[in-house]
Amino acid sequence: MNLQYNQYEHGIPAERSAAPEEVRAFMVKVYNWMALGLALTAIVAWGVASSSGLMQTLIQNRGIFIGLIIAELGLVLALSWAINRISATVAMLMFLAYAAINGLTLSFIFMAYTQESITSTFFICAATFAGMSAFGYFTKRDLSGVGHFMVMGLWGLIIASFVNVFMRSDMLYWLTTYAGVLIFVGLTAWDTQKIKNFAFNAEEGSQEHSKAAIIGALILYLDFINLFLYLLRIFGRRR
Repeated sequence: MNLQYNQYEHGIPAERSAAPEEVRAFMVKVYNWMALGLALTAIVAWGVASSSGLMQTLIQNRGIFIGLIIAELGLVLALSWAINRISATVAMLMFLAYAAINGLTLSFIFMAYTQESITSTFFICAATFAGMSAFGYFTKRDLSGVGHFMVMGLWGLIIASFVNVFMRSDMLYWLTTYAGVLIFVGLTAWDTQKIKNFAFNAEEGSQEHSKAAIIGALILYLDFINLFLYLLRIFGRRR
């Protein structure tokens, strides 16, 4: 799920400039928050998967799982829509809550795939993500055209995946898998370039600066998680 942070969508204000050091410091903050979110998700997912009682509860109570999905969507939408009205501390807590709940829902991958293939896929995803994020950060090319094309592809991917819930087509499954990898690879580069510009829109040390870093972390977190799940379809070994 890709988010748009409207406050920073309309370019760099003429009266605001940021030194390269300030931009780098901002991006380090974004990556640190993203890494913290990923670590929390992994710890929760592994912890739940290691507890037969918790897994049994989630498996036997479909309502709980559906409730978790709804809570995830609600937190993402609330954080993106209310970001200008909440404090940086509240935004941070909402982001960490989302990462923890996502760990609960992702605990099921430990039942479907071997731990070795999950680990190896994670490193493949991390290397791919790092390369594309670095490209988005350093390139001088405007990636807006690519990004908008990827967003269109994302909507197509969502529709095709929903249709395949009923069709159960192996061919469509693999088409959406490889398309998903390509789409989130492209979104990673574009989102990184877009987030880099957030540093031009808020004074370092301000509440707005901290909230922009958290929103940026959430966007890249979502790119990473989705890329990982599609790669896991390809490289994961089922139990």
